[in-house]
Amino acid sequence: MDTAKTDTVSDRVQRLRIVFACDDAVKYISHLDLMRVWERVLRRARVPILYSQGFSPHPRIAMAAPLAVGVSSEAELLDVVLHARVRFDEVRVVIEAELPPGLSVVAIDELPMGLPSLQSLTRAASYEVEMQDSRSAFDWQADIDELLAKQTLPWEHARGEKLKRYDLRPLIHEIELRKIVAGRTTLFMRLANGDKGAGRPEQVARALGVSDEPLRMHRTALELEMPSIARAAAKAAGYGGR
Repeated sequence: MDTAKTDTVSDRVQRLRIVFACDDAVKYISHLDLMRVWERVLRRARVPILYSQGFSPHPRIAMAAPLAVGVSSEAELLDVVLHARVRFDEVRVVIEAELPPGLSVVAIDELPMGLPSLQSLTRAASYEVEMQDSRSAFDWQADIDELLAKQTLPWEHARGEKLKRYDLRPLIHEIELRKIVAGRTTLFMRLANGDKGAGRPEQVARALGVSDEPLRMHRTALELEMPSIARAAAKAAGYGGR
């Protein structure tokens, strides 16, 4: 397959959405490094990626939302624009053959070219967060209810020498106690993730009184605006996924 072609509207032939998982082996690499890994994987798999125009062309690939360092996932989304059509069964096989340990393909779907970008549609992310904590289920539920009852939750977050102040409460949609086993508590968190901000599970844990860093943070889902409409549009256009 020809793998290099610069972007014009007429060259945008196919748009694939790859759902992939990141396990513990790769959870400490940065978002930028993860993008580089995927670019290398797709190039080695000879997927016909479309490249941007200009002095330094870039592949037309994009992720829905950066995965924070230290967080594993089963639901990352990557869109790839191609200049030639490929078959789902064939492209998945060649991609999986090039993936490094720690990354795996969950599904590949085809979407209409005219749909908005992943980044503009992303609205929320769900996590399972495991923490070492001695609280009982009763105490945990009381603390969760108290936090969710707050109208505001002033927060400070240091990034390098800069201190960012904001309201954490609007970024928290849901918190649910899942289980307590041998002093280890697992919470489900559904947090905002979009152009108005992104909730971070370790900050929500701290707001609940957890002093240590979580033992495990795992992203289970990314929510897009009107995903059912996107699926209906794809079905109407005769597209499908594997």
